[in-house]
Amino acid sequence: MRFAPAAAALSLCLAMTASITIAGDVRAPDPRAAALIAQGQAALAAGETQAAVDAFEAALAVDPGYTPIFIDLAEAARQQGLQGKAIRYYRDALERDPGNFAAISGEGAALVEKGALEKAKRNLAKLQTMCGDDCPETVALQSSIARGPSPRLAIESSTDTAPASN
Repeated sequence: MRFAPAAAALSLCLAMTASITIAGDVRAPDPRAAALIAQGQAALAAGETQAAVDAFEAALAVDPGYTPIFIDLAEAARQQGLQGKAIRYYRDALERDPGNFAAISGEGAALVEKGALEKAKRNLAKLQTMCGDDCPETVALQSSIARGPSPRLAIESSTDTAPASN
């Protein structure tokens, strides 16, 4: 009985240490998922967004605990013009890893593309606080905000309503 308080304190210390090391663990994806991720990134670079999405979703099924897959899915959704879906994927990544700079920056860029500049500026302020003005994610989001929303969205919608000329 006299060792009970010491044993309880020691077990609490060990539990905290174990949870901290697990939370800070940046692990590699499952090898099968890594191959699918590489395949998806190659398809995305080639402009084959649907093939990229298929590969990323397969990788997510193989290794659902690997957070960077959500960022890849978000990038593919942005290339498809689905900013709302991209924002959801970025937020899924941020739920798993709140300090993920790529997710914060990507979400901000998708918000800019959607026209939500004030929300994107909040993401920029968060990035500046967390990693500074010189970090690549901060610089990328600053340039996205400086460019503003994409004017091609308005052009595409106006050409859809224009009558066809023969």
